[in-house]
Amino acid sequence: MRIVSANLNGIRSAANKGFFDWLAQHQADVIGLQELKAQDADLTELMRNPHGMHGYFHFAEKKGYSGVGLYCRKQPDNVVIGLGIPDIDAEGRYIQADFGNLSVVSIYLPSGSSGDERQQVKFAFMERFWTHLAHLAQCGRDIVLLGDWNIAHRELDLKNWKGNLKNSGFLPQEREWIGRVFDELGWVDAWRKLYPDAPGYTWWSNRGQAYAKDVGWRIDYHIVTPNLTDKLQSAHIYKDVKFSDHAPLTVDYDYAF
Repeated sequence: MRIVSANLNGIRSAANKGFFDWLAQHQADVIGLQELKAQDADLTELMRNPHGMHGYFHFAEKKGYSGVGLYCRKQPDNVVIGLGIPDIDAEGRYIQADFGNLSVVSIYLPSGSSGDERQQVKFAFMERFWTHLAHLAQCGRDIVLLGDWNIAHRELDLKNWKGNLKNSGFLPQEREWIGRVFDELGWVDAWRKLYPDAPGYTWWSNRGQAYAKDVGWRIDYHIVTPNLTDKLQSAHIYKDVKFSDHAPLTVDYDYAF
């Protein structure tokens, strides 16, 4: 089973940069999208159901903002759109597809980098999302939570960690919170499980030569229930073509889909 997480920073922009051409060759079973920055009316048929896949979306109410989606090769048994929390759901941040005992979730946590107001929104999201994470961890299903969490967990997860200790995405409160997701709730960081010492950057600032010099952050994750740990086979970050400021993260699982 091959599952991909891809923050597109605008689905129309990514389409123009060849994302769907790449997807046609990648043989993924499920693709989780973040930052659609589009409404339903903006999508072409290729964007809705690319290459025979079934597309499902949670759009933000605000035009040109946020939004998540899932492309599924197999039609899900059930799709859950949103968390049932009005202010969070208005920003289009959660979508879940269920296949038998497997659930795949595309999640997009808020960024706090634009200022203190949005940082407080991020903290409020984290506090309320914790309850849902705890529920999912205990529900007995096989779950893959993939997407842009906008948090680098450890110093290894970003190049310039010393210069970002007071910046959103690497704040002590954020790092402690995601650490508790792993240590207290038992979720497993798939990349770090497979590659304990590999940085695995998935996002680069558009400033300077960050991409060219690989001055990146690892903020896109596959976070899985412990029962999937022994199913992890390999992971790959695709950088040959730049579709957005993020790179797609693929994980292959030894799992019948």
